[in-house]
Amino acid sequence: MKQKVIKFGGTSVGSSSAIMLVKEIISKKLNQKENLIVVCSAMAGITNLLISAGVKAAAGNIDYKKNVYEVESRHIEIIKALIPNHGRSETVELIMSLLNSLESLLDSVFNLKELSKKSEDSIVSFGEILSCNIIAQYLNINKISAKFFDARNFIKTNHKIGNTNVDFDVTNNLIANYFKKIDYVPIVTGFIASNELNETTNLGRGGSDFTASIIGAAVNACEVEIWTDVDGVMTCDPKRVKKAFTVPYLSYQEAMELSLFGAKIIYSPTIYPVFKKNIPLWVKNTFNHEFKATLISNKKVKTNYLIKGISSINSIVMLTITGNTTLLLSELLSRTFKVMSFHNINVILTSQASSEYSISIAVAAEDATLAEAEINYEFRSEIKNRQVEQVQMRGDLSVLSIIGENMRDKSGVAGKFFNTLGKNGINVVAIAQGSSELNISIVLENKELYKSLNVVHSAFFDNDDVDNLNLYMVGVGLIGKTLLKQIKNHASHLLKENKLKINVIGLANSRNMLIDENCINVSNYEERFSQQAEKMNLTKFVNKMFELNLPNTVFIDCTNSKDVAANYGNILKANISIATPNKLANSGSYSQYMELKNLTTSHGGTFCYETNVGGGLPVIKTLRNLILSGDKIIKIEGVFSGTLSYIFNNFKGKKKFSDVVQNAKELGYTEPDPRDDLSGTDVARKILILAREAGAKFELADISKPSIIPQDCIDAPTVDAFFKVLKQHDDFFEQMKINAHKEDKALRFIAKYENNCISIGLTMVGVNHPFYNLSGSDNIISFTTNRYKSRPLVIQGPGAGAEVTASGVFGEIINIINYLKN
Repeated sequence: MKQKVIKFGGTSVGSSSAIMLVKEIISKKLNQKENLIVVCSAMAGITNLLISAGVKAAAGNIDYKKNVYEVESRHIEIIKALIPNHGRSETVELIMSLLNSLESLLDSVFNLKELSKKSEDSIVSFGEILSCNIIAQYLNINKISAKFFDARNFIKTNHKIGNTNVDFDVTNNLIANYFKKIDYVPIVTGFIASNELNETTNLGRGGSDFTASIIGAAVNACEVEIWTDVDGVMTCDPKRVKKAFTVPYLSYQEAMELSLFGAKIIYSPTIYPVFKKNIPLWVKNTFNHEFKATLISNKKVKTNYLIKGISSINSIVMLTITGNTTLLLSELLSRTFKVMSFHNINVILTSQASSEYSISIAVAAEDATLAEAEINYEFRSEIKNRQVEQVQMRGDLSVLSIIGENMRDKSGVAGKFFNTLGKNGINVVAIAQGSSELNISIVLENKELYKSLNVVHSAFFDNDDVDNLNLYMVGVGLIGKTLLKQIKNHASHLLKENKLKINVIGLANSRNMLIDENCINVSNYEERFSQQAEKMNLTKFVNKMFELNLPNTVFIDCTNSKDVAANYGNILKANISIATPNKLANSGSYSQYMELKNLTTSHGGTFCYETNVGGGLPVIKTLRNLILSGDKIIKIEGVFSGTLSYIFNNFKGKKKFSDVVQNAKELGYTEPDPRDDLSGTDVARKILILAREAGAKFELADISKPSIIPQDCIDAPTVDAFFKVLKQHDDFFEQMKINAHKEDKALRFIAKYENNCISIGLTMVGVNHPFYNLSGSDNIISFTTNRYKSRPLVIQGPGAGAEVTASGVFGEIINIINYLKN
């Protein structure tokens, strides 16, 4: 019967309860008549304690003894939990003997004040030796015949200490003899090995996987199983991407690429021995052992996904070596890699443009200084003669890779990858793709990694899954509160019908702010806002949004604040989309208006301001479509203020003008200070925005704004004082009403753009005028164009009120997520 090699990692043997699960898995397999070889790691955290102990001892820090005591305590505690009294003393005696040897070795390091690689390799080997002895004893007490096997007896490496290579010829022969005709379960130390001088070496961090693979290949095992603490190989690191899920099947090549580019679930050298012998490799979860998990083999399995997984490597440094035409690029490459090889520096990624005499290589941050110095030394003559430049070094970078064999046969993978990054404003520092077409790798800034992983995962794996949009809102007054209410009431419909979830991350008003990256529940936001909010600091609020750098972020401005609008440029530069009814940015200076427009085309976010004019009416959208379709705008005319529309539509009969204005304020139709509406400035801003959209280059100061109200009303110190003064002018407005009634006309505040001129003012219109029958708070806007010359295109509907304005902003939020998604 062929043997099966199963390996348990540090978390799988890290506690008494975990080891009990290991025993259950082994027992079940033995009951199924499987012939097992078991490989175990050190208990979770023990290797780090041992490394730390060695460093402390070499530094003359007596606290290394505390590390030894902690190692002892962990193991003795587990022995007490697993092994009954009648068998415990023998196990404790064995463990204490090993710990005495460990302490003696550390004492020598302490006395010499030197930690050689040979000593360090010997010190860290105790982790596996201790755990495997305890597990073997525990299995025997539970009537599973087991025996401790020290891998140093049969896994042989070259003579180097530290960076070692396995001598497979010697190792395979030794393993074949060691595991011949055994009738018990070998409990083999993972990670550790020895050289031809029988000095302790190791296979590198994560080397226990490699141990299992080496043994599996040497005995021609039917399968190798790697038991860990996650459900197999995931589409991405689940600690960074919450929606990551298990990949059921991987080819050997895919698994190798994932592990080489940062997927920590498998130690990269593990793949080669089983691949060479075509042995299936399973990655399973000790704590969910009924779950099928991931099979790595040569089995071809169809998948609907374009890629299999996304991996990443943190904290890398890019080194760029640039020559001129006198030095062949092939020589630049060969000498650079010769230097890297000589100093055992792993090159993670290479990027080179054929039209340039330069190459860029990515190395781990800890190797960067040595690599820079040695490359500069290698090309010292050429640098002196200006044939080669000094190495340029750029740090704080990461590598992100998408991996899968489907990329060979499917077009558009690279386009989708880079389009997703671009729309989310993620700058790519370097690009590399292997000739095998198994992966596309990019280098990007560390700070962009979390966001990049999430947006790329969503792009390639979401399908019918939920899209998350992360919202920051400044302004929780009438419009803001109404918008939050609409989001709350529509949440279930959006989730069910549109697979969209809106997460409110930040809220702020002029006094307070609240940010919670785990989401603010809109059902009780007012309670949290009153209890947990901190003092408002707009700069801090915006910077925190930048710092969190969440994917699919949208900034909502429901204020009328110049200070908030002044931040739009930086927000768009951070590739964050904006939706706002705030007109101040687009009606500010023409240069600012154009800057914001240009930023939307040069960065990944979008700037939505449909509600600047007409509330929820599609005014700006209609104007843009007319222009985009080749029509020419002749005239734009309209009643643009829902507030003034409501006031003059209700200024009838015996109603006094001041009472109508007061009522409009109470209904929320006016600004907090109604003079902002009655001065005509708001209307001037709206017609200015439309004129600019039509191509005109006006400034607000170019527009004459005749005020409806007398100067003493404008000069009143407070809103209350304004209303008192306004009452004194009721007779003036009454006469205006009487005059209009006599001529059978209606009072309308109309703005017009025609012949490159803008005019606004209060006008009397007759019964044949399209604006005569306006009612309620309606806006009415007409576009006279080459196509709509005899009968202008008219848009009419409510133009004031929190509900329609908030719904307009809500619609733009949906448009933004569709833009980002598609």
